[in-house]
Amino acid sequence: MDQATREQATPDQATQKSGSGQCLCGAVRYQVTGRLRPVIACHCSQCRRATGNFMTATAAMSGDLAIEGAENLTWFTSSDTARRGFCRICGSNLFWEGNGLSYVSITAGSLDSPTGLTLDRHIFVADKGDYYTIADGVPQSQAFEDYDPTPPQNGSAE
Repeated sequence: MDQATREQATPDQATQKSGSGQCLCGAVRYQVTGRLRPVIACHCSQCRRATGNFMTATAAMSGDLAIEGAENLTWFTSSDTARRGFCRICGSNLFWEGNGLSYVSITAGSLDSPTGLTLDRHIFVADKGDYYTIADGVPQSQAFEDYDPTPPQNGSAE
């Protein structure tokens, strides 16, 4: 969904207004007070190695994310341009944060249900594992640059 379409969409079509979630052991919990972006599936080699398969993630504006138990959150610098946050106790992969970006990606599987979100796009499909086929009909991007992953600002999809 492009930015213009996202801004014109109803809240149900665009994003969930807020959400919460946690790691597997519950030592790290988070609350999102703003809108969550629709879910994207990243098939890059780093996400595959970090999760054991491809990563599905939503995102929230950094200022809309509150973390409880942050002392149990460890950040790993996975490249020159990003870091990944995980629970130091149970190892749950929770966040991806790109340098200088205004948002934080949140692993979709860590969200409390119901999420109200839908899968919007597969990215880095040129780098996907050779052991599976993407056949769900959801749009695909060969890389990241041809998709805007920024969550809509509060009020933009109302």
